[in-house]
Amino acid sequence: MIQSNFMEKLLDGVQVEWKVLGDVINSLKTGLNPRKNFQLNTPNAEGFYVTVREIQNGKIIFLDKTDRVNDLALELINNRSNLEIGDILFSGTGTVGKTAVIEKQPTNWNIKEGVYVIKPKKEIINSRYLSHLLNSQDIVREYSKKIVGSPVVSLPMGDLKKLLIPIPPLKVQEEIVRILDTFTELTAELTAELTARKKQYTYYRDKLLSFEEGEVEYKELGEIGELVRGSGLPKSDFTEIGVPAIHYGQIYTYYGTFTKETKSFVSYETAKKLKKVNTGDVVITNTSENLEDVGKAVVYLGKLQAVTGGHATIFKPSSQITGKFLAYYTQTGMFAGQKRKYAKGTKVIDVSATDMAKIIIPIPSLAEQERIVSILDKFDALTSSITEGLPREIELRQKQYEYYRNMLLSFPKQEV
Repeated sequence: MIQSNFMEKLLDGVQVEWKVLGDVINSLKTGLNPRKNFQLNTPNAEGFYVTVREIQNGKIIFLDKTDRVNDLALELINNRSNLEIGDILFSGTGTVGKTAVIEKQPTNWNIKEGVYVIKPKKEIINSRYLSHLLNSQDIVREYSKKIVGSPVVSLPMGDLKKLLIPIPPLKVQEEIVRILDTFTELTAELTAELTARKKQYTYYRDKLLSFEEGEVEYKELGEIGELVRGSGLPKSDFTEIGVPAIHYGQIYTYYGTFTKETKSFVSYETAKKLKKVNTGDVVITNTSENLEDVGKAVVYLGKLQAVTGGHATIFKPSSQITGKFLAYYTQTGMFAGQKRKYAKGTKVIDVSATDMAKIIIPIPSLAEQERIVSILDKFDALTSSITEGLPREIELRQKQYEYYRNMLLSFPKQEV
């Protein structure tokens, strides 16, 4: 465990200089807008460039499609990106401040406009030290003052270059990196294990919810319960307390398979105008920007009656099916294949309540449904629960990393 006086011992007899970022890097550039400079093509085409879209949790996320590159674009890429091992990618727009260090020599990479390439002077500053530093509490607080724009925010490169940062000797930087990387590596290992568990869970879930011909009866969703389409409920209606409310967008961004409590509330007056959700009801999304999130479901298990609004349908189960069994079935490839047939729209995808009612659902006995749900609940807790299982462990390790990062990278400020 790192002692409270660790930094005093680490910095004993050494000087920490404060310099502007522009003085300790060779260059700071952004990439090219692929829509303006390239022709988008199919994934993994030989000889095509891939475009870095954003950084998430220290990982580099690419656009789904590669780019055909002409001679002019190639010259621009080489001038703008010219990526090398040790370069730092910094998210300059949207989720400002997310970073990733390039650890392997990139081949045929382009950087999207708004992602900045920082090339540190390696004789002065360690790449991983700078990456950790740019996410530390004190430094984030400083550059956040310079963020501009709405609704899409950005940090101008000129302001980032002027950022004042602490530069201890390289040996001190390397020791700080060694400690912080220990935490990030542990988190990465847990995340990899969680990914493997989720694949295992998906396999067993689909296997448990697949039935041989003649083994169970199949019925349309509309035959085994009532579907009630919601309306209204903009986010501006939310209140701090009041009637529990489930917003459709929260079903694919916040809730898991089931919930006893809601993230949001509305006033009693607003609730009178909204559709009611009772314990055991399933709230299903009808609309999203992508097909994957359409048809996502959450079972409401709260004691108080809740409400929901537009772009969501309430399924009120009959005695033939349990809400949890249906919610788990909506996560399968079998359900996805059916909803795809009824999906309408391009930019915004919608499956109406009327069409949702036509989707065919297997109906095993209630005892079998409960058995399947009991098994899947255990997998769900391990792979999705934020109060237990791997997600909880990852969250704790991340908080531990953030604590030590902020402690190790907090230096007495000096004037330049």
